[in-house]
Amino acid sequence: MSWTDERVSTLKKLWAEGHSASQIAKQLGGVTRNAVIGKVHRLGLSGRATPSRPVKRPPRLARPKPRVLPDGSVKVAAPQAPERPAEAPRTAIERQEPLAPLPPLTMADGEPATILTLRDSMCKWPIGDPADPKFAFCGRKADCGPYCAEHAKVAFQPARKRASKRGEYDYVRRIAG
Repeated sequence: MSWTDERVSTLKKLWAEGHSASQIAKQLGGVTRNAVIGKVHRLGLSGRATPSRPVKRPPRLARPKPRVLPDGSVKVAAPQAPERPAEAPRTAIERQEPLAPLPPLTMADGEPATILTLRDSMCKWPIGDPADPKFAFCGRKADCGPYCAEHAKVAFQPARKRASKRGEYDYVRRIAG
C-alpha cells in the first residue's frame, strides 16, 4: 500500500478532527493503526482539534418493577434516588484537637536531645527541620515504643473499621431494588 496524496489529505483531515489512529486506519482501509501513527509522525502532525476520548455515558437507572395490587391492577412506582449510607460517627481521635508541638526536653547540660545523646528509653520524635542547627528530638521518657505518650497519640492512630461484607451487600441490594 502506498500513501497517495488523496489518502494523505484524508489522513490529515481525520487527524485534525480528532479521530483515533484506529478509526482512521479503518476508514482508509488497507492500512494498520501503527502505519497511521507512523505517517502522522513523519508528516509532523502534532495538534488535534479535540483529543480522541470515549464518550461518557450517563449511568443507567434501574427500571421500576411493577407491583400487582390485590384488586388485580398493576402499579409502577416512580424511580427513587439511591439512598446514601449514614455517615459513621467520628471517633474520639478524629474529634481530638491537634496537639500543640511539644518543645524538646533539655538535658542535664541544658541542651536538647540530639542523635548523639539519645538513649533507648528516650522519645525519638524529631522536632524541627533536620537542616536547622536547632534540630532536636523530644527526649522525654519513651512509654509507647520509641515515643512518649503525647507523640505516640500522633504516630499510632487506630485503623478505621471497614464495613462488613454483609453490610455492603445489603446496601447494594437496597439500591438495586
